[in-house]
Amino acid sequence: MRRDLVSRDSTPRVYVIHENDAWVEPLRRAFATRAIPYGEWFLDAGVLDLRASPPPGVFYNRMSASSHTREHRYAAEYTGAVLAWLKRHGRTVVNGERALALEISKVAQYQALAAFDIATPPTLAAVGREHIPAAAERLGFPLILKHNRGGKGLGVRLFLSAAALTEHVGGPEFEEPVDGITLVQRYIKAPAPVITRVEFVGGQFLYAVEVDTSQGFELCPADACRVDAAAAAGVCPAQAPGEKFRIVPEFKHPLIARWQAFLAANDIGIAGVEFIVDEAGRAFTYDINTNTNYNPDAEAKDGRRGMGAIAAYLGGLLARESRQEGRQAAAG
Repeated sequence: MRRDLVSRDSTPRVYVIHENDAWVEPLRRAFATRAIPYGEWFLDAGVLDLRASPPPGVFYNRMSASSHTREHRYAAEYTGAVLAWLKRHGRTVVNGERALALEISKVAQYQALAAFDIATPPTLAAVGREHIPAAAERLGFPLILKHNRGGKGLGVRLFLSAAALTEHVGGPEFEEPVDGITLVQRYIKAPAPVITRVEFVGGQFLYAVEVDTSQGFELCPADACRVDAAAAAGVCPAQAPGEKFRIVPEFKHPLIARWQAFLAANDIGIAGVEFIVDEAGRAFTYDINTNTNYNPDAEAKDGRRGMGAIAAYLGGLLARESRQEGRQAAAG
């Protein structure tokens, strides 16, 4: 079921498109708890037969911008082809082609957010490392570099001076972005080392989680990310800070309506929206994550479950499709 995109089983189900088993495990449990039939399409490489028709069901795209860091270099491109195929055949897709385009390009994200008057950090896009110092000079310091197609905060570095940046760009530690685009971005200084991630499921607000950034920009909330990061640092995961992620009990923000309108206009049903507030109280949205994960410790303390909400939403779409097919069959 993982690689055969043309199933012989005609039973409608939810199909999860992804390339990272660990991130899907909580969703598998949520499906099982609710007895929702599902399958998985692991799209790292393979063959797409454009002559065939997709199986019936609901398709949830969880392809990640960081897929290339797991040796799945063309997973996003493969997913793009599959999403075009699904659209051609009229299948219900959650996080479709437009969502994928924004997932793999922060430049595209920022332009789409601007259409809804949602502020993003001042940013220049540099193609070619030799152009980064000039872009930085135009923007001014302090600033951060990040990959246009990154994920998990990979490649994010803070620079306080031109000398430090020039040394880094010319040195062996500089990471070439997979698409060749490096973002040179104004560093937004917050009163405290905290960013906020606002979760939406089915286009509706689920909850907001505050994330402690004092230990860096690796902000993936999933258990697998926490274990990998701790191991890389030589730290026992059991000794890692337990309050890095904290769900806000009652979150209200004037941008919620605009974020929802932005998501609806860009074919995004499920996403995490990350923003930071500067010392003057101005909010800057800097990332839209359409492959959102949830922190189990924070959810255990709060009671709300992201993957449970996703499973219920997808199960509802599947049930609706089944009812429609039933009515059509009766009418025919």
